[in-house]
Amino acid sequence: MSAADAATPAALVLAGVRVPGSDAMLDVHVADGLVQAIAPAGGLPDVAGVERRDLDGRVLVPGLWDRHVHMAQWAMAARRIGLGAVGSAAEAAELVAASVARGAAEVVGMGYRDGLWPDRQSVGLLDRVAGDVPVVLVSGDLHSCWVNTAAARRHGLLDRAGDSGVLREDDCFRLVRELDDVADHVLDHWVADAARAAAARGVVGIVDYEMRWNRDDWARRAGNGFGALRVRFGVYTQHLERAAEAGLRTGDVVDGTGGLVRVGGYKVITDGSLNTRTAWCLDPYPGLGPDEHPYGVANVPYDELVPHLHRAREIGLDPAVHAIGDRANERALDALEAVQPNGWHGRAAIEHAQLLRRDDLDRFARLGIVASVQPEHAMDDRDIADRYWAGRTDRAFMLRDLAAAGVELALGSDAPVAPLDPWVAIAAAVGRTRDGRAPWHPEQAVEASVALAASTDGAGTVVREGMTADLAVVELDPVAASVDDLRRMPVALTMLGGRITHGG
Repeated sequence: MSAADAATPAALVLAGVRVPGSDAMLDVHVADGLVQAIAPAGGLPDVAGVERRDLDGRVLVPGLWDRHVHMAQWAMAARRIGLGAVGSAAEAAELVAASVARGAAEVVGMGYRDGLWPDRQSVGLLDRVAGDVPVVLVSGDLHSCWVNTAAARRHGLLDRAGDSGVLREDDCFRLVRELDDVADHVLDHWVADAARAAAARGVVGIVDYEMRWNRDDWARRAGNGFGALRVRFGVYTQHLERAAEAGLRTGDVVDGTGGLVRVGGYKVITDGSLNTRTAWCLDPYPGLGPDEHPYGVANVPYDELVPHLHRAREIGLDPAVHAIGDRANERALDALEAVQPNGWHGRAAIEHAQLLRRDDLDRFARLGIVASVQPEHAMDDRDIADRYWAGRTDRAFMLRDLAAAGVELALGSDAPVAPLDPWVAIAAAVGRTRDGRAPWHPEQAVEASVALAASTDGAGTVVREGMTADLAVVELDPVAASVDDLRRMPVALTMLGGRITHGG
C-alpha cells in the first residue's frame, strides 16, 4: 500500500446492509473518511461519482480493535518453529533435532506450554540434539525461554540458565529482545504482512506493547506507506524518561503518520504468567521444581510500582499494568488507587486480570479501571489452570462478573500468545469453549453484544452517522451466530477512515 493510497478515502454507498440484531436493510454513505448518512435501503439520493456497493444483507459493524498485541513478535512467529502442539520436552527436542538436520545455523521456536508436560527441560537434552547450534525456544506466554549451552553462551546468560536451561521473566525478556534484532526493512515487511492479514479479519486498530522504543518504528513504517491499521504504542519503564524528553503523552498523534499512529499508555509488568508458574498468587502452586517460587514472582515490587505510576501520570502517560495472579491484581489496584485515589475513569487498564479476588471486582469498577482481557487465554490454559489454580478457577477469567460489576472490558489477543483475530477472542468470551470441548466455567461467558462492544475501542456495536468510517462488513450477524461461526466469521469488507483495506 502506497502513502498516496493511505491518504485517499473512498466515497461510496454501502447498500443493503444490516446492523447487529436487526433485519432492517440500510444504505450507508461514506465520504471524506466519515459516515455521512444512514437511511433505509433506497432512501439515499444518487450522487454523481459515488460508487454504490450492494452488500445483499450483510452486517455492518464498527471496525475491530485488538487491545493487546506484540506486533513484531506476532510478525516473526510465523517464521519460527511452531511449538504449540508439543506435549513434552522430548517432543520439542525432536523438532529441534529435525531443524538441525536440515542445516539450521540457529534454531528459534515459539509457543510451547510446558505446564502439563510429563518431563522437564534440561540444557543437556538440547545440547545432545543440537550440539554447537544455538537453540532458543520461547514459551507461548513469552515469559520463559528454554536454551542450550550454545545459545546461553552467545547471549551472555550461561550463569543464568542453570541445569534446566529455562530463563524466566526479565532474563527471558532480555533474550527475546536480542532475537528481535532483525533489519528494519525486513521486520517492517513482515509487520505489513501481519497488518494486512489483520485487516482481512475486520481489524482497524491495535495497541502494540512490543518491548522496544516503538515510536520510531511506527513513525518509520507510516512514513514508508504503512496504512493498514491504526496503532497506539506502549512505553515501558526503561523508556519513561526518553518519553518525557520527547514530550509523549497518551493520545497524541505522532508527526508524519497521517494520524494513524498515536501514543498509547505506560506498560509495566508486575508479575509473570500462569503457564510459567510465575503469576503472583495468594496461594502456592503445587508441585513446583526447586528453582521455582511457590507463589510466583513480583517483577516490580509495590514500593517501585507506585513511583513509576506517579512518574507516568506526571508526564501524561496513562497506565497499562500487567497483572495475572490474584496477589498481583490486588497490589496493582492498591498502587493505582494510591496514585489516583479518586479513580482513573477509563484512563487506566489492568492487562490480563486473569485471577482475581472477588473483593477486587468492585474496586475495579469504583476506580474506573479497564479490564484489558484476552478470552482465548482461558481456552489455551484451562487445563493448566485446573492443575495449578485448583479450587480457584471460579475466580479465573471472570468476564461476566467483571461486566456485571460495571467494569469496562476491552478484548485482545496478546499476539503471538493467541492469534491476532478479534473474532477468536469474541468466540472464546461468548462460548468459553474450543475444539468441541465442554464449556469451561460457562457462568463467566458474556453475551455476543458485550464481547463485540469490547472489541471496537469504544465505538459500540452499531455504526452511527458522523463517526469515523472505520468499518467492517461481515457475512453473519454476530449477535445471532453460533460460537463456531463467530470464531471463523467471514469478513467481506474492511474500511479504515473510509479507505478500503480489505475486500476492495
